[in-house]
Amino acid sequence: MSKRLMTGLYWFLAFEFALGAVTKYWPGDTVFSSAYSVKFAEWGYPSWMRFVVGALEGAAAVLLVIPDKRTRFLGATTLMFVLTGAVTTHIVNHDPAVESWAAPTHLVIMGVLALANWPADWRDLLRTPAAPTAGTPRPSNEMTRP
Repeated sequence: MSKRLMTGLYWFLAFEFALGAVTKYWPGDTVFSSAYSVKFAEWGYPSWMRFVVGALEGAAAVLLVIPDKRTRFLGATTLMFVLTGAVTTHIVNHDPAVESWAAPTHLVIMGVLALANWPADWRDLLRTPAAPTAGTPRPSNEMTRP
């Protein structure tokens, strides 16, 4: 995929989540739905929790547009945690699919972006160690010599 297209995708997703963050702080009904203070209470959360979720979404949106793999990784993983909570909330509250399709869709997208931006120095944690080949000298151990 071209770099411009990927940059556009990051900006588009950041815009979506920044807009979501603003609607969490909005005191009344929004263009998209009813007030989040009411929604969070209906879902069983304190209404102030919307500010925490909104702050996380806003910070993650900023991290997504910074053209660095580490910041994009942090933004995507932050949103994965938030979206996991959103998906779980929709499942537990038996929300209709027409109202809750966006959270699992964005969760999958953020998972792909988190994997795509996995920091290079952390990739060794996922690789299996390679067995030494015949040409590779083995480290000597002074304790095993007779």
